[in-house]
Amino acid sequence: MLALSGIVKRFGGLEALAGFDAALTEGSVTGLIGPNGSGKTTLINIACGLLAPDAGRVRLAGTDVTGWPAHRIARLGLARTLQQPAAFARMSVLDNLRGAGALSRAEAEHMLERFGLGNRGDRLAEALPIGDLRRLDLARAVARNPRLLLLDEPAGGLTPGETGAMADLLRRHVLPGRTVLLIEHKMELIAALCPRVLVLDFGHLIGDGDAAAVLRLPAVRDAYLGPEDGDA
Repeated sequence: MLALSGIVKRFGGLEALAGFDAALTEGSVTGLIGPNGSGKTTLINIACGLLAPDAGRVRLAGTDVTGWPAHRIARLGLARTLQQPAAFARMSVLDNLRGAGALSRAEAEHMLERFGLGNRGDRLAEALPIGDLRRLDLARAVARNPRLLLLDEPAGGLTPGETGAMADLLRRHVLPGRTVLLIEHKMELIAALCPRVLVLDFGHLIGDGDAAAVLRLPAVRDAYLGPEDGDA
């Protein structure tokens, strides 16, 4: 579904991505983790067309989309969420959702119910707490019925209870039938939802595999926790 080959991205003297290679098979759910500044958001910005790579190729569903603008890539069936929810603050929750997916009022109301926002349709988006904003952001992305979904920290800023509810929402209404790349710092969410995990550190892929096995790798442990005494 998505193939990223030899992706390099530099910002001045900083190499944010240093030859990243990975492919996502159709229908898979993959976690992408790494310390702050490791290149995670840069990678998905390249995948969705917000940034162009300095080297490497991006292929979506067999089509080379390297350097395509974001709106053109979106037409192939890609949607994403952002670290900061991107709802229109002065529009109602219902109108935010209808505008995202060209839904009828009845379709949008049904979707709000499924996403736990059924009693908030008439509220302005700016009045929502962060948990509801994240639910609306997800609903807006799913409203386009994408084949590939890039999620950038959907549980960011949520309490443990809200994080558990978000995991349930993702499992029931977001992940089925889609290829998903999920960026998240909350390892309990990654472990619960992602059979495969990729680990970035300073632009390099240092882990790829089963979540439990990847998190035991010395390089991954060191990236998150720092080297233990006696480590080289």
